Amino acid sequence: MRAYVLIDAKVGAAGSVAAGVNQLDFRDVRLVSSDVVTGPFDVITLLEAPDLDTLARFVSDQIQSINGVQRTTTCIA
Repeated sequence: MRAYVLIDAKVGAAGSVAAGVNQLDFRDVRLVSSDVVTGPFDVITLLEAPDLDTLARFVSDQIQSINGVQRTTTCIA
């Protein structure tokens, strides 16, 4: 399963949030890409996971714990 994780970061923290995503432990999830973008979101991350539960736990436990992350929106592709 693939998912785009749309990340809102604190002002000035988009670069450090994207770097933080790249440093996470991707044991059960594969990072396809993580990019700083313009528009309503600051970072867009594309992940692949074996199932929805694994993906949801990764987003809530790992991505949302990165310093500077204010909110995430996960879009299953």
